[in-house]
Amino acid sequence: MNASNFVEGVDFSLYFILAISIFFLVGITVVMVYFLIRYSKKRNPVATNIDGNNKLEIIWTVIPTILVLFMFYFGWIGWKPMQKAPDNAMTVSAIGQMWKWSFEYPNGKFSDSLVVPVGKPVKLNLISKDVIHSLFIPAYRIKKDVVPGDTNMMWFVPQTEGSYVIECAEYCGQLHSYMLSYVKVLNQDNFDKWLNSNEHTDEHPGLTLMKKNACLSCHTLDGRRLVGPSFKGLWGKTESVITGPLMKKKKVIVNRDYLYTSIREPIKDIVEGYPGNVMTSYDGILNDEEIDQIVRYIKSLK
Repeated sequence: MNASNFVEGVDFSLYFILAISIFFLVGITVVMVYFLIRYSKKRNPVATNIDGNNKLEIIWTVIPTILVLFMFYFGWIGWKPMQKAPDNAMTVSAIGQMWKWSFEYPNGKFSDSLVVPVGKPVKLNLISKDVIHSLFIPAYRIKKDVVPGDTNMMWFVPQTEGSYVIECAEYCGQLHSYMLSYVKVLNQDNFDKWLNSNEHTDEHPGLTLMKKNACLSCHTLDGRRLVGPSFKGLWGKTESVITGPLMKKKKVIVNRDYLYTSIREPIKDIVEGYPGNVMTSYDGILNDEEIDQIVRYIKSLK
């Protein structure tokens, strides 16, 4: 059985176009080789004029036109059903941000992977928090751009249980290739248990917020340098930053006020040696209490 309901139509279109392309590649190559031999200088020492052939010209115009129309038709009947999800589809918000996918369910549950029930239609509302991404599930043969401020959607019916890769198919910055996730297809009973489970964890709420908001896509917790400074040992550290339109350098101590400003106005004070146009503002996304949880967690990473 196919992984999703769209595989058969998309694959047929691909194979149809591929077969036509191979046929003409081989056919035209054979004709070219024949002409090279048949009309070589050795066989035709004196050049002869060949008049046009209206019947032949009509044939090689009409046949490719018909073939292109067939290509369009099979592409159209495969694409058209993708544009409207069934009314009974389960709706999930798919959120893309540099460089992480996250998924929010109607009951408020968040997940780093897309967990869905087998045999049930699923509709994804595509949301970007920063730049253009493109959600691509190769095994399902579906891909759609995720555009800031736009309301794109995609839908599918998973037909086999298992795990399938989710990729970002639109270059979105330095760690674009790291933007991976998975579709995990479960039977209905296991999905219901997962969806309604209350996962208790001893994880620091600040770390949970960091994971949810893709902070760890650019910052590490172990001292390694990434797109942004590591959080380990950051609290109380003196950093050299570049600030203002005149790009002046100054020294700052990483404290509560500095971290609040960096989260809400990330381009105000840019740590020297790091790019300054990557992080987006979390003003309006994280409230004071949530930022305070993140600050307390960073303070604990000594």
